[in-house]
Amino acid sequence: MSLLKWLEDWFNQNCDGDWEHCEGIRIATLDNPGWFIQISLIDTDIEGKYFKPLKIERSDFDWIHCNVEDGIFKGFGGVRNLEEILDVFRVWALCE
Repeated sequence: MSLLKWLEDWFNQNCDGDWEHCEGIRIATLDNPGWFIQISLIDTDIEGKYFKPLKIERSDFDWIHCNVEDGIFKGFGGVRNLEEILDVFRVWALCE
């Protein structure tokens, strides 16, 4: 299954009439340039699951920083690292 299809399915599974109005997924750009991803874990089956903060810095343009704070998965990365950030989320979300 493609990463984007998996994220669509994960989002759909958590939509319950309320969650998608107050929580959800946000993908935005940074001005350095890069990406910022915010995925609410509140009222999902992975709320409260431990996430070890991750920092990978290969170069000024190839980097990712991911953490979970206040029930929100936050991922930041370089301009070509969007898919990698989303994959970090998927691997973590699927891991027992």
